[in-house]
Amino acid sequence: MNSTSTLEKKASVQNGILRMVFSVLILLLEAVFLILIFTELNHYAAWINIATRVIAVLAVLGIYSMHKTASIRMSWIIFIMAAPIVGLGVYLIVGLNTKPHKMRKRYRDIDDVLLPKLTEGSHGASASEAAAAMKEFDPQLAGISDYISRHAGYPIYADTDIEYYDDAAAGLAAQKAEMKKAQHFIFMEYHAIEDAESWHGIQQILEERVRAGVEVRVFYDDMGSIGFINKDFITRLEAVGIKCRVFNPFAPGLNIFLNNRDHRKITVIDGRVGFTGGYNLANEYFNLTHPYGLWKDTGVKITGPGVRSLTVTFLENWNAVKEGDQDDIHFEQYLPEFEYAKKEAGALVQPYADSPLDDVYVGEDVYMSLADKAVNYCWYITPYLILTDETISALTLAARRGVDVRVITPGIPDKKIVYACTRSYYNSLARHGVRIYEWTPGFCHCKMCVTDDKAAVCGTMNLDYRSLYHHFENACLYMNCRAVRKTREDFERIMAESTEVTEKYTTGREAYLRILQLLLRLISPLL
Repeated sequence: MNSTSTLEKKASVQNGILRMVFSVLILLLEAVFLILIFTELNHYAAWINIATRVIAVLAVLGIYSMHKTASIRMSWIIFIMAAPIVGLGVYLIVGLNTKPHKMRKRYRDIDDVLLPKLTEGSHGASASEAAAAMKEFDPQLAGISDYISRHAGYPIYADTDIEYYDDAAAGLAAQKAEMKKAQHFIFMEYHAIEDAESWHGIQQILEERVRAGVEVRVFYDDMGSIGFINKDFITRLEAVGIKCRVFNPFAPGLNIFLNNRDHRKITVIDGRVGFTGGYNLANEYFNLTHPYGLWKDTGVKITGPGVRSLTVTFLENWNAVKEGDQDDIHFEQYLPEFEYAKKEAGALVQPYADSPLDDVYVGEDVYMSLADKAVNYCWYITPYLILTDETISALTLAARRGVDVRVITPGIPDKKIVYACTRSYYNSLARHGVRIYEWTPGFCHCKMCVTDDKAAVCGTMNLDYRSLYHHFENACLYMNCRAVRKTREDFERIMAESTEVTEKYTTGREAYLRILQLLLRLISPLL
């Protein structure tokens, strides 16, 4: 393995072994099947061909009837009709994305307990006041906020402060400073943890707080961290008093829940201070290593009652992910009531989460709605750009209305195939007026949107299928505050360091490039 491979790239390679073996087997099966048709079974070739096509058509009809975006369904339909055995085999391990009934029930049961706690008692009155303040600030944005409250269960807060960090290292430094002050508990949930320098500094603080009587929990995704954490990582943490759980452990066998990963990044301290953003706890995110030039990542610090939403998001996965764990019974101790002297008048903060188990695509809907409600500008930055037709329509319609819509992607890729797919979407956007930038200093991993100097989103949600349809994600919508202006200023700095490629992808593509990009667009939902 190349030492310049990124954490997520190495994890995806190591965890792709099972799927690769299965894919090779079904390719061999299709090859053997075709050979047999032309040799031993040639007398029955017509009937066999009819039978396989009938099975493929039935599968296609099933896919067509699903409540999924057309761009995802069409890719699978074409693949299965072209190569029934291979197509159906790959669909079973990648596309079906079936969630076990027991898994759905565990999450539904814990959400039924946790989410109402965000608006119980005095919190309900506070949420109503915040919603009223939101409507007064901007009725259009209030509709987006109301959508999050209704369909994700996370309220808006008018009694909470938010601070934006334009650099992951600065965010981590603030995070560590707050962790040192912890008196009751520290919760940490991350897609990827690397057992290296960046984590060691964090673990040192955690161990010290455990000795001071603080409850510490660490929760990480197995696929995001495998190969970067030794098998005894949990044992070592628990030996020093740190509780540790792993999300959806990677294991041999055809795990139909394997495709759903925990991509969230959350730290909560005492239920009063919380952090989220794009960065994982690995050296490259803080530019301790430079596998692909400079690494750009961002985050936010939330202070006040709004941290309750981050706490609930953490407790959801901690308590639901594995049957048989000794889970929490009394949640109130982690959702404290406290007086908070808000520092910035008018700020509105709404942390929220998205789950692949409920078939409500909150992350994508918020991104599209921000473009739909924008008047002057709406800017996005994402490491991966693999869009549904609905999102393309939302962005391009906003641009045609005269909104300044821009998308920033990396100048140096971490995954070349995904990067090629990202570029395959440029033309669909650029020819309708969306401006495209590539950040030339390196790899931008932040996932953000800012619009009209009024609202911004910072979190873990990429503008790609995997984030918006398959993963557990979280983000924060914030409005009418300094953090929005700081986010816009950071976008301006990023664009000043970027190369605009809009014109290149509006016209001037060679025929072979257009064909290649069409093929990439076709397979992108399969990645």
